[in-house]
Amino acid sequence: MKIGRKVATMPTMLIIDDDSELCELLEAYLTPEGFKVTFRQDGEKGMQQALSGKHDIVILDIMLPKSNGFEILSHIRRHSAIPVIMLTARGDEVDRIVGLEMGADDYLPKPFNPRELVARVRAVLRRVNREKKLEVQNPPPSIEIGDITLNRATRIAFKCGEPMPLTSVEFDLLGILMEQAGRVVMKEKLVKSVLDRDYSPFDRSIDVHISNLRKKIGHVTGAHERIKTIRSTGYLYVAT
Repeated sequence: MKIGRKVATMPTMLIIDDDSELCELLEAYLTPEGFKVTFRQDGEKGMQQALSGKHDIVILDIMLPKSNGFEILSHIRRHSAIPVIMLTARGDEVDRIVGLEMGADDYLPKPFNPRELVARVRAVLRRVNREKKLEVQNPPPSIEIGDITLNRATRIAFKCGEPMPLTSVEFDLLGILMEQAGRVVMKEKLVKSVLDRDYSPFDRSIDVHISNLRKKIGHVTGAHERIKTIRSTGYLYVAT
């Protein structure tokens, strides 16, 4: 059972990072920006805190003593849908891809500008808030193409009648692509709609999310992809 997120007027942020100086600097910067900040330098304690239901978002460093950030992220995802932004070493693209594949909502390479962290956090929280609003609205009709059915009311996607374990980002991507089936959806639109930020040709986040989605929904028949890559443009969901 997933643990629900705490609803609060002031967004509550948990930072799990063993760099005490960085944590203190972030707290000093983020508090005037309207965030209530808690930090844990011990990975295990941070993981327990992340599952307490007291926070709206988690900022998680990969390099931690005793247990690394990937192990913590994996444990969090088994029990909670709380948004997680990973902090990775600059230039270590493998860590970023692995983090996204394991269910991280976004990543930020160190060192980073605190203003960019605030922008990423607000983008993720805006998306989460949109999802909450959709849950209380009249449920829209399901989208069905072949053996894939997507139900926006329950935010569950099915393949051959069986639910698929999609992340929130993957579900939103699938929804946009299925709605536009047979037509090319630009990368810029996907990044803006799903990640709520401007597209950068050097940011591969959307490509990784698409790759993860492909693995979960599988092929149509034989070796034919359901989601085709349109080189240097975007993606197309096969209509039939």
